[in-house]
Amino acid sequence: QVQLVESGGGSVQAGGSLRLSCAASGITFNRYCMAWFRQAPDKERELVARIATKGNTGYAESVKGRFTASKDNAKNILYLQMDSLKPEDTAMYYCAADAPSGPWCFYRNIDFWGQGTQVTVSS
Repeated sequence: QVQLVESGGGSVQAGGSLRLSCAASGITFNRYCMAWFRQAPDKERELVARIATKGNTGYAESVKGRFTASKDNAKNILYLQMDSLKPEDTAMYYCAADAPSGPWCFYRNIDFWGQGTQVTVSS
C-alpha cells in the first residue's frame, strides 16, 4: 500500500519560514518523480516544485528563489523548504509521486497523492 504523508505545515507571519516533509512508503522512492503541489480556496491545484529521479529541480515562477525542494533517498523523504513566505502562499500543500516515462518526468498524470498539509501565512 502506497502512502505519502505530509507534515510541517502551520501558521506563520509573512517573511517567515516553514519546512514541509513527505514520508513515502510502498514505492521505490528513488525511481519516482516527486513534486509539491498547492491549492488555495477557489483556485486550481498548481505545481510548485518538482524534483526528478536524478535530483534535478524546477519551480513555479511565483516561488523561485524562495522555495527549495530536496529529497533523502535513504529515508524516502521529500522536503520543501519555504522561506520569505507571503500571504499568497497560503494553501493546502500536497506531495505527489509520478512514475517517469523513460528518462522524463511530466507530472501530468500523478500516480499517488498525499493527504495534504495546510500552510497559512498572515500579513
